[in-house]
Amino acid sequence: MALEVKRLQLAKLGGLDGTQWPVHGFVVTHAGGAVLVDTGVGGPDEMLSDWRVVNRSAADALADLDMTPGDIGLVINTHLHFDHCGQNAVFGHAPFYVQRAEVDRAKREARELYDWFGFMNAQFELLDGDAEVLPGLSVIATPGHTSGHQCVVVQTGDGGSDVLIGDAAYTPRLYQDPPDDDLPDGQASDPAAWRHSLARIHSTGAARVHFCHHSDVVHA
Repeated sequence: MALEVKRLQLAKLGGLDGTQWPVHGFVVTHAGGAVLVDTGVGGPDEMLSDWRVVNRSAADALADLDMTPGDIGLVINTHLHFDHCGQNAVFGHAPFYVQRAEVDRAKREARELYDWFGFMNAQFELLDGDAEVLPGLSVIATPGHTSGHQCVVVQTGDGGSDVLIGDAAYTPRLYQDPPDDDLPDGQASDPAAWRHSLARIHSTGAARVHFCHHSDVVHA
């Protein structure tokens, strides 16, 4: 069975300017089961109110694929922001693959959120840079949005590859034609590292790039 990428619609976030952003997770199916990349929105109530979240449970989203949380054998978090790891607790049976640098960042910068999720009891598989998670499924370190951000590279059956970009770029336009300055708020905590990581993602030669906060797919 070839690896296959399936998108989940997990939530919508409202910006202060009235824009609305989707929140996607992704299921990667393989011969031995399924992997979930990012779990959706969760966190203290005041945080969700600020973002005017229209939330959906990960279980309901998986049901659209005739799956349940129990079908997920492991989780990859691209990073530990509330809209990417907010429903990790639903998958307490599974290990969470995350960069060690990202766990350290969350402890420093978002202690309330970190404690709210009970991450200290999570089954973390801490990664130090690029790593193969399963045959045909790997992560590459892409710091910039956060210091421990990672993207997921999936080798699919057609001989090409898919990249699940997380928040390494919010939109196809940012990915394909990044501006020299005036990045969207929150896109890059470290603009120089962000640009370097974007170049790394381009260098993978991916056939398809999938976004967390945009519904279009970039095709090579």
